Amino acid sequence: MQFMNHMTLGQYVPADSFVHRLDPRCKILATVALLAGVFLVTDLRLFPGWALLLVAVSALAKIPLSMVLRSARPVVFLVLITALIHVFLTKGDPLWRWGIFTITAEGVVMASRMALRLLFLVLFAGLLTLTTSPMELSDGLERLFAPLTPLGFPAHDLAMMMTIALRFIPTLLDETDRIMKAQLARGADLDRGNIVRRLRAFIPVLVPLFVIVFQRADDLATAMEARGYRGGKGRSRLNPLHWRARDGLALASVVALVVAGAAADRWLT
Repeated sequence: MQFMNHMTLGQYVPADSFVHRLDPRCKILATVALLAGVFLVTDLRLFPGWALLLVAVSALAKIPLSMVLRSARPVVFLVLITALIHVFLTKGDPLWRWGIFTITAEGVVMASRMALRLLFLVLFAGLLTLTTSPMELSDGLERLFAPLTPLGFPAHDLAMMMTIALRFIPTLLDETDRIMKAQLARGADLDRGNIVRRLRAFIPVLVPLFVIVFQRADDLATAMEARGYRGGKGRSRLNPLHWRARDGLALASVVALVVAGAAADRWLT
């Protein structure tokens, strides 16, 4: 229950900040560059630099750092599993051994590296959704994919699907929370027992949730059809996108930081 109340994935926080005013295409490209930079870095001494960059961007966006960090809550379990796999399966100089389990120095380094990469991946992506509305994301993705349209690539359809998926994540979380509260009020026990018992206890939650998902999808399709939606061909926009000098400067700064990080990593290693 508390886990559901602290989810920020897919949420948009409106604010009057420099980051919010950037063109969505700039923010999408900058996020892709940052994610590439995170995976290019292999030296653990450089990851504090990414943390400082995350804090700086959060301050520029006027979004509390705690809210940004909460976007990583859904992947904490995945990060821990990934780290444990690398700790126990990476070969190298043994640090600790107990039966068939062996922890190596190389495994600890690899586990730390992969865990930090996954965390920064989610955190930077979370900053993108927190500072960009679903409509802006849709327009930005469609404009970025537009050069592929002559090749038969469904730019508008793909952008619309991704936007709808992001938009409905908070809605589905609210529905899940409401169903769980209703089940708890009826005497259901969702927080006790082993993993098998908990999974069985969640069946009364999953069944109505799937029903609600299909119902909302049908309602959305009916509403779009009633309003004459026929895809992106010939559609106009109320707020057209404009690439300004600040967008180019911001993207160039991010790319420069990524290149500097990659160069520093090569120099340190």
